[in-house]
Amino acid sequence: MRIALIGAGSWGTSLALVLHSNKHQVRCWTIEQSTIRDVQKKHENSRYLPGVHIPEEIIFTDNIKEAVEDADIILNAVPSQVTRQVVPQVLNALNKKGQIWVTVSKGIENKTYKRITEVIHEVGNIPRELIVALSGPSHAEEVSRKVPTAIVSACPDHDSAQIVQETFMTNFLRIYSSTDVIGVELGGALKNIIALAAGICDGAGFGDNTKAALMTRGLVEMTRLGVKMGAKPDTFAGLSGMGDLIVTCMSRHSRNRHVGEEIGKGRSLEEVLNEMVMVAEGVKTTISAYELANSSHVDMPITEQIYLTLFKNKSPHQAMMDLMTRESKLEDWG
Repeated sequence: MRIALIGAGSWGTSLALVLHSNKHQVRCWTIEQSTIRDVQKKHENSRYLPGVHIPEEIIFTDNIKEAVEDADIILNAVPSQVTRQVVPQVLNALNKKGQIWVTVSKGIENKTYKRITEVIHEVGNIPRELIVALSGPSHAEEVSRKVPTAIVSACPDHDSAQIVQETFMTNFLRIYSSTDVIGVELGGALKNIIALAAGICDGAGFGDNTKAALMTRGLVEMTRLGVKMGAKPDTFAGLSGMGDLIVTCMSRHSRNRHVGEEIGKGRSLEEVLNEMVMVAEGVKTTISAYELANSSHVDMPITEQIYLTLFKNKSPHQAMMDLMTRESKLEDWG
């Protein structure tokens, strides 16, 4: 197959390596000239994935028409909040239609509150049965080193989900299929908010007990909002829910956990983000989730406190105290 990869960050580059190992033709489009020069001269994407060799057969280009020519699959790996701007550029460059679109972006668009498959459908008038979300516990740094990993391919049309499953699956990357695209996408997006909370917990000097409580009750919040939006509750107990939540809250590779940790140490959000090379999707997703929860009347106290800490200068210790002193209640799920 011919795969057009849109966005050459760490995850996009790792998936290019996966697809190349499966004998697919991969062309990566990026506007970053430094990345293209780096790959051409060093066979390495040192800005986003240092130390990982990139075979010369994987093409990196700033020519979008070259990247998408005769593509069978379009792989969207740009940050969530810019997907709406990038999709029309891809559409204008295509020389054929009917491709499967795959998105690996994990976020909820600000203001519209749309999932990324919804954005692609709306902007490109692409049938929903041709748009697949690929999500799960998968740090690029580990996948690029062929560390055993399992993720989920989700689409309302199971045939499309299975095509992506077969295209991406290797002996180190196991793909499960699902028709619950709402649950899979929301799991991938919302867990980043809880990862921010876990990082704040670490930075502020709270303990393992605290982080375990945040992760467990965070999963409840994810499930509540997901079910309200039409997802299946069981999806949040799977790879794209609990699995992704665990790895993002615990791993040294997690951008969102890192942002939270620095804020927990007393640094400002602006200061932390200005130092980062890659995007921490949870920051802007927190805005969408907070507003969506309020408008949908879904109780999400952890998300609320993260929003107040990030954007209203609330102290992490006060946020934790307010969570701990809420009215007593029966433990419920979802």
